[in-house]
Parts: sequence; structure tokens; C-alpha cells
Amino acid sequence: MERGAKKPGTQLMAQETIFIGFGSNLGDRQELCDRAVALMNLLPLSQVTGVSSYYETEPVDPEGRLGESWFYNGVVRLETSLSPTRLLDILQETERGLGRNDTDRHGPRTIDFDILLFGQQQIDQPGLTVPHPRLHQRRFVLEPLVELDPAFRHPTLHRSMRELLEALQDLSRVNKLDIKPGSKYRSRPACSVPPLS
Repeated sequence: MERGAKKPGTQLMAQETIFIGFGSNLGDRQELCDRAVALMNLLPLSQVTGVSSYYETEPVDPEGRLGESWFYNGVVRLETSLSPTRLLDILQETERGLGRNDTDRHGPRTIDFDILLFGQQQIDQPGLTVPHPRLHQRRFVLEPLVELDPAFRHPTLHRSMRELLEALQDLSRVNKLDIKPGSKYRSRPACSVPPLS
């Protein structure tokens, strides 16, 4: 089957511009993020149109469940005809393939995906809230979003990503890294768990 062709059981919708956040603070963070970016290029009915820089960020974790390791974070922009629920299913399956511990969703993680924005849609259903409810409060999300699309408007706050970043009060440390995203994988990556370092 050709890439982009409709697969049996795939829910087809009008194409939307969406943003997916990703992060890792367990294992080889760069390798895991590179695998995540490469796997986003294999999503059905979708095309990656932008990948932010990687940012090293301190955990935003008042309850101390994420551990002490800093995250690598970034954002991917895609055009997709997948439904939000089908996309969520694929992302959660990819998380498991990359070693995410489903029994401790709030602890350190090899990889974490969040659907941040799905066009101008507002979604509130079990397991999925879009726009992401804390998007506008998190520097590690807004900085890569501004890098990719500073004028994109939040569907409910009606402000651009740049305006949200300028108004942000989050003082957590976010450092842009001099790493080319996806540089370890030029061909199809294996969706298997790399050894923990």
C-alpha cells in the first residue's frame, strides 16, 4: 500500500494543521526524541511540515514524581486527515513501543506525546482534551510552538502563540539545544526500546 493511502479501518477527516509535543527524561533522550520525530514521518494520512529545535527543560513537577533528570522536549507540526481519537491511539501505541511505562504515567518516561492543538478544534472527551489544558502555562511547550508558528492562534484563548509566550509567568529553565532534530535517523527507525544509559 502506498504511503498516504487510506488503510482499512482508518478514520478519514478533512485535513487539519496539528501540533504534537514530545519529551523524554529517561534513557538516551536524544535518541528517543529522534526516533519519535522519525516515527511521526510514518504516520498514515499525515505529513510533517515542521519540527522545532530540541529544548532541555527542568521538570515541571510540584509533586516530585518525574525524577531529577531534565527533559528533552520539542514539537512537531503536521498536516493530517486522521481523527483525533485515531491519532491518540497511534501515539499511545508508539509510546509503548518506545518503552513508556503505562502503569506509571506520571513518573519518568522514555517518551511522552501530547496532542497540543488540532487545528481550531475544541475536544473534551475521556482521555483527550484539546487544546492541551496547560499549554498556555508551560514555557517548554510555548517556546517550540513559537519557533514553529508564532502567529497560530489558540482556539479558546484567541491569542497567538507569541502573545501567550510574552504573557507567560512560568520561570522554569528551558535551554535551546544545538542539535539537529532527527539527525540519528535518516531512514525508517526501529520502534524498539533503546538500552537505558
